[in-house]
Amino acid sequence: MEKRLILDTDLLQITINRLVEELIENHKDFQDTVLIGLQPRGVFLAQRIQKRLNQRLNKELPLGLLDTTFYRDDFRRRDIPIKANATDIPFLIEDKKVILIDDVLFTGRTVRAALDAMIAFGRPRLVELLAFIDRKYTRDLPIQPDYVGQRVNTIKTQRVLVEWTDQGAENDKIWLVTKEE
Repeated sequence: MEKRLILDTDLLQITINRLVEELIENHKDFQDTVLIGLQPRGVFLAQRIQKRLNQRLNKELPLGLLDTTFYRDDFRRRDIPIKANATDIPFLIEDKKVILIDDVLFTGRTVRAALDAMIAFGRPRLVELLAFIDRKYTRDLPIQPDYVGQRVNTIKTQRVLVEWTDQGAENDKIWLVTKEE
């Protein structure tokens, strides 16, 4: 297995700050805007984005956590069932601008499932996607992010490994891992 560093701790923080500035540029005061982190790994990024936005705007932005397990089109096709995570969206999204946040955009299937799962909380006015890493050339569905931390050329035998200190890693880092064949 070969690991190549994509973002170290410093570049990761710079990238988060840039994404926050892009969001502020497009959403101004975030009136009628909510953040939703996709379980499980998008939650860590969503919490950091929310914390930084709260600091910059001097207000508390709503953050929800969305699990897409039972909305995935491959849910019943796996040998080992996927473990579901908690959904915690303590607000309605009816007529709101929703920013979906995930760490890695791969095939687009998780985002498609998230769009289906969100409907239980109302019909949003607008949905945007923030992906920290956009894996190019791997999409199965026509889904593209509105905000991107970094685009990475990948092939199917590679994966992106995101390490957060929140999950017990020594440092925040993002790696491209290539499996030996």
